Amino acid sequence: MADGGIIRDVPGGIPRQVNVSCSPTVFQFEQLSAETCILMNVLGYGPHIRQARIDAFKAHDRHMTALARGNSTWVTTGSKAEGLTNYRESDTDSMCVTNHVMCLEEGVDSSIVPGEKSIFRSCSRISYHGHCRLLLERYGTRIPTIINNALCDDGYGSGLLSSDLYVNQMLNVKYMYNERTVGHERAGPSAPFTSNGIDHADLVGALHFKCPSILTRWAARHRNWPSSDVVQEVVSLGAFVSPVGVKGSDYEPVEWRMCFNTGENMLVNNLHDTQVKLYVLLKMVKNDVLKPCKKEVTSFIVKNIVLWIAENNPQSLFNERSLFHWLHEGLYALRVAIDTKELPYYMIPERNLMAACALEHEQKLSLIATIDEMMKDGPRLILRLPKIRQAIIAHPEPLRWYSGRRIEVEMLRLIASNRMVEILQLIAKNRIDEETDGILKQDVIMQANLRRQKEIVMEVGLRMIMEGSRVNDMGDVLNSMLM
Repeated sequence: MADGGIIRDVPGGIPRQVNVSCSPTVFQFEQLSAETCILMNVLGYGPHIRQARIDAFKAHDRHMTALARGNSTWVTTGSKAEGLTNYRESDTDSMCVTNHVMCLEEGVDSSIVPGEKSIFRSCSRISYHGHCRLLLERYGTRIPTIINNALCDDGYGSGLLSSDLYVNQMLNVKYMYNERTVGHERAGPSAPFTSNGIDHADLVGALHFKCPSILTRWAARHRNWPSSDVVQEVVSLGAFVSPVGVKGSDYEPVEWRMCFNTGENMLVNNLHDTQVKLYVLLKMVKNDVLKPCKKEVTSFIVKNIVLWIAENNPQSLFNERSLFHWLHEGLYALRVAIDTKELPYYMIPERNLMAACALEHEQKLSLIATIDEMMKDGPRLILRLPKIRQAIIAHPEPLRWYSGRRIEVEMLRLIASNRMVEILQLIAKNRIDEETDGILKQDVIMQANLRRQKEIVMEVGLRMIMEGSRVNDMGDVLNSMLM
């Protein structure tokens, strides 16, 4: 540590701690780091806009859960729940969690579960870490059809819940908002669909999972982050099981994966602003530079690298002037994960996130070579990221002008989306027969929202025309602003 180096003794090669007091050159390019943070705030990655997105999707989840009338709980996951993407910048990932079923870890007393709920007992002895099979222990007073149709025999006369059959059942669930929604073929554990021909989403059916021993082990780790209050809140949020097995496993069709989506949302939302920007930049590297063909490197892998870095380093080392240092460390950790095909899952370290990635030798060498080149580039590596490069080239005044309007349109769109679900709730509650479109036209809040969106789009379109662009369709302008 005397030379300000990194202790890389954490599984997966994640940086453990940096001693910045011994070397004035450890954090290089401090001014460029600070300017990049400011630029990312303008682009919509600042704390205020992130929190507004997070709050909007939490409200959406509450409305959708209320619309389900106690049958299920709606949870937005991924980048949308983390507040890190624009309205249409990526697909919306959601979980629909059945409330009439409880899955229990081995050793948990089933008498604590209300009698109306069916109970499944997890069996993980012959499954890979973080996965399990679900054996029926008790029928509840109300058995969801999707559960009943996914049951099969385990060969010993007991009920076994098939993850494969469960996903196929999810494809037939009428969860759509309206008649403009089109379902697609299954993609792994998810049932993808498209609304209004342009808004793409992935819906995963999941079950509640009570696993105190796993969460207790996670909470007991020595760590620099998060605080004890956040740790306890993550524990209180519990876990889920999603219908996906280990690829290539003999039991893949009946295996379920343990996941902690609400807890992970909480963790990301409690990251330091610099750690969040590190996460965003690494995701840009993954999407725009590495461009994995078959999800050999995913956003989930990148997120786990950032969570390990946050846990294993003093929080005083993270500030806007150290962004490029941590970007270098994040790239190094990603390089190690690709090279060794090892990266421990943050919640269950025994599970290797790289174990099932279809990474061929030549592709691995290519990815490593690309990362090595970026690390040698220093701060110039961000010029490889189209969104950052375009913002650097742009004049500051037009960039701020446009970004302000783009963010306002995004917020209006999120408000409109939530208002739509509120109206659907009113229709369901009051059993109104009138068409939804007719009610929307009478809704003062929705009409004011749409009117303001139109004003902003017309303003942006007019400026584009004045600056020489050929704009014929304001709808195209709106769609580009939401990407």
